[in-house]
Amino acid sequence: MLVDRARIFVRSGKGGDGCMSFRREKYIPKGGPNGGDGGDGGDVVLVGDRSVGTLLPLTHRPHYRAGHGTQGMGSQMHGANGDDKIVKVPLGTLVTDEASGELLADISIEGQELVVAKGGKGGWGNEHFKSATNQAPQETTTGEPIEEHILRLELKLIADIGLVGMPNAGKSTLLSAISAARPKVAEYPFTTLHPHLGIAELDINRRLIMADIPGLIEGAADGAGLGHRFLKHIERTGALLHLVEVMPVDGSDPVSNYRAIRDELQRYSKELATKKEMVVLNKVDLLPPDERDETLARIAKELQLDPVITCSGATHEGIRDVLEHCWTLTNK
Repeated sequence: MLVDRARIFVRSGKGGDGCMSFRREKYIPKGGPNGGDGGDGGDVVLVGDRSVGTLLPLTHRPHYRAGHGTQGMGSQMHGANGDDKIVKVPLGTLVTDEASGELLADISIEGQELVVAKGGKGGWGNEHFKSATNQAPQETTTGEPIEEHILRLELKLIADIGLVGMPNAGKSTLLSAISAARPKVAEYPFTTLHPHLGIAELDINRRLIMADIPGLIEGAADGAGLGHRFLKHIERTGALLHLVEVMPVDGSDPVSNYRAIRDELQRYSKELATKKEMVVLNKVDLLPPDERDETLARIAKELQLDPVITCSGATHEGIRDVLEHCWTLTNK
């Protein structure tokens, strides 16, 4: 299951205190100050990682703390720095400070780093304060305090192809047919309640990352059905694969269903509405043989489809052709 929201607590390490020390050796009665500085506290760092596909691990372990710096020592010895805490997040993660509501970053590049809690600097030892007029300073500074925040993380999927369509259009079945993903498949609407990712391999050098977005209905942009919670994921996809069920079980018109979804995309985001789109007529195996050509021709004419791409996720008919068209769409 894809978990696309998480709330985490982060705390940096405290800086180590400076040391007050004087050199004490035989035959050196006035050795002078030699207290070392404290070590710096560790940072908490979010890092974008392509191999991470969900925020689920962060919901199970929401607390992240970096190490504290240690105190300085005599002989001008610097205290050890605290260990940084590295937190891997999926690409497409939006990071928001809960207290201020400020969007801190959009982590969308492999290896991108964001320091969300800066470790405190170590304090100065008394060696730092020596001068010609102060040859035996008894001054030190304490390490800087910790920094802590509560962060809201929100994932917007980054995929080559986003599958959109009405509930029960066959998106989950198609994803199961072209990849190893196993989303729930059933005959009732809104079977998919969470986005799913699948990887379709055309050959050894070509693969497509596809996202199955929960079904949309009229009014989705205003929150109807599963609402616009999942429309955000479509924004990050390279192109859209719009599945149109040729014979809806509820008796609705395929052309009207297509236009209803297009209207919701337009209302939600003009940028989303102009994204590259491929329309695929799905579930063609359900059409009676003597009506198939006429039905497909009518739908294609009304939607002005050229070429006419058909498939069936259940029987795998036309799947290879769909993938080849997807590859062309995302790489032209």
